[in-house]
Amino acid sequence: MIQGENINKHFGDLHVLKGVDIHVEAGEVVAVVGPSGAGKTTLLQLLGTLDRADSGIIRIGGVDVSRLKDKEQANFRNQHIGFVFQFHQLLPEFTALENVMIPALIAGKSKKAARQRALEILEYMKLSDRLEHKPAQLSGGENQRVAVARALVNHPKVVLADEPSGSLDTKNKEELHQLFFDLRDQFNQTFIIVTHDVQLARLTDRVIEMRDGLIL
Repeated sequence: MIQGENINKHFGDLHVLKGVDIHVEAGEVVAVVGPSGAGKTTLLQLLGTLDRADSGIIRIGGVDVSRLKDKEQANFRNQHIGFVFQFHQLLPEFTALENVMIPALIAGKSKKAARQRALEILEYMKLSDRLEHKPAQLSGGENQRVAVARALVNHPKVVLADEPSGSLDTKNKEELHQLFFDLRDQFNQTFIIVTHDVQLARLTDRVIEMRDGLIL
């Protein structure tokens, strides 16, 4: 599903990623761990086409995304990659339903189709009674579940999560962790999760450890 070969990334004189190779199979839930500054988030951003590597190859589902032009990358990202961040990053002026619909509308789906798909996912997330609530009216756990629903609305090949449970309390954290595995089992989603959470890392299929810009 995901192949990265000899990925290098500099920020000025700082060599952040130093020839990283990574391979993730379809349907895997993989944790990326390591100390702050190891390059975990940078790697996630490159795999998600949010930034470009200085050199190396990144393939997702057989597509060499490193060779795509900016507009092509944006279209690929919208259709095939879902993102979940530590802080949900929902748009505060929109309801839960509207927030989940947005990526589908960007992808060119009709409002009716986007709404139907968003309703299906939010129902799966057990948020049917929160459709018209805005982020300020939802709990932290509910907001993060809405963010996961938004990540899934376009049936992405892969979901990239950066410290997804970092801002949650223990109960909501456990529920979110279980949700990732339920989604993998139900929809064969592929997850790459950057985390400092030892409990979450232990639950995943495989742990990738990074240090000083390298995979150990």
